[in-house]
Formats: sequence, C-alpha cells, structure tokens
Amino acid sequence: MPVTVRYFARMAEIAGCQSEEVSPVPATAAALFARLTQVHSFGFGIEALRVAVNDRLVGWESSLHDGDEIALIPPVSGG
Repeated sequence: MPVTVRYFARMAEIAGCQSEEVSPVPATAAALFARLTQVHSFGFGIEALRVAVNDRLVGWESSLHDGDEIALIPPVSGG
C-alpha cells in the first residue's frame, strides 16, 4: 500500500500537484524526500522544511509505514 504525500505552497507548484501516492514505501521521511527531490527537483534541502506523518510533526528519521499520509511543509512568509 502506498503512502500519500501532500504538498503545500511552492512545493505543490514545483510538483505540479497537491498530493501523490508513492510506492514502494521508503524507510524514513528523509529517504522519501530524497526520492521525491530526484523526481521533482525541488531545489532546497530538508533543513528548510518540516515534515508531518499522519498529522503529527516528526523528525526526518521517522519510520514510514503503508498507508501513512506525509505532509511536506515549506517555510511560509507573509503577514
């Protein structure tokens, strides 16, 4: 079963979608981001992002499991 990745702001623009399914499931959130960066050429590293798994902010070494929903959250500015 794939994981669902949700993109926001600039990441959605670069990916050309607001979400996608990824399979096979990478072991960690960092491995997922590395794979997605190869596909979408995001142009920034994980140090600029936050990651949430199933609506909880987690660290990049968090394990991923079938059916998880991952949100990749870029920095947002504004007023």
